[in-house]
Amino acid sequence: MSFIITGASGYVGQELAAALLTSHPEATVTLTDVVLPIVPPSATQHSSRTKCIAADLTSPAVVDDLFTDSHRFDTVYLLHGIMSSGSEANFELGMRVNLDASRYILDRLRQVMPGVKVVFTSSLAVYGLAPPGFVIDETNFPAIPSSSYGSQKLIVETLLNDYSRRGFLDGRAVRLPTVTVRAGKPTQAASSFASDIIREPFNGRKAVLPVSQDTEMWICSPATVVENLIRAREIPKEKFGDSRAVNLPGLKVSIREMLEALEEIGGPEKRALVEERYDPDIDRIVQTWTPNFDPKRALEMGFVGDVSMRENIRQYVEGL
Repeated sequence: MSFIITGASGYVGQELAAALLTSHPEATVTLTDVVLPIVPPSATQHSSRTKCIAADLTSPAVVDDLFTDSHRFDTVYLLHGIMSSGSEANFELGMRVNLDASRYILDRLRQVMPGVKVVFTSSLAVYGLAPPGFVIDETNFPAIPSSSYGSQKLIVETLLNDYSRRGFLDGRAVRLPTVTVRAGKPTQAASSFASDIIREPFNGRKAVLPVSQDTEMWICSPATVVENLIRAREIPKEKFGDSRAVNLPGLKVSIREMLEALEEIGGPEKRALVEERYDPDIDRIVQTWTPNFDPKRALEMGFVGDVSMRENIRQYVEGL
């Protein structure tokens, strides 16, 4: 069994690689990113089954060299991308990485690995802002993005759906909630603060909150998103029906609730490290994200959800 993960230097890519190496003792995992990925620190005992490659996927020639008919992958995980704020700040770069590179890969795969499973990490940013209190269930609200990032994700979803319909690939697009609490450094994602305001205080550092405490978000823990990425390749394609895209389960929480959980678990000294400093550019993007979703379809398909924000924080603290 053989897997490849693009965008594998990122936090989710590293966690997914470690999980695949641990749960599939005979599998090989190829990690690729624009900078040379490392073997996940928690999986160094599996380094002999891990191959790390630096690759600029915006180059068709590089994509052709990476995917050949001499080595077939069982599942291709597409995790590479320029995040929401980065895509909004640099339209051309977002288009090259989020759209063009993905299209190059899909076209190459249909030529040299027809029928291969492709798991694509999409985003709930494919939706614009729904009316207050409106609960999206995938059938009752159109996917009309309010950001370049969401638009690029939706285009790749559409391609993946059509390639699957035609039998070129076996695609699965999973729309991720905001993943928190992420370890590591802040990212270019507009949602980065949702991890920063928990992670940084627990590491003795100050964090900036750029939006109102009343802001609500649809979130899930890293452990849950990794579990669902693994399940995405295991769920029979028939369960996806006509749409290969699915909204993954999550929790609706307000920033206020997140800060309350931070103080409950870490104490007032940790809470005091969060500074409120409004950023209109971040807020403008975040306010286009609807926090209300009905995960019934995903749960029926076999995906899983979180327990609570407090449990997510406890998971992070236990990993320190």
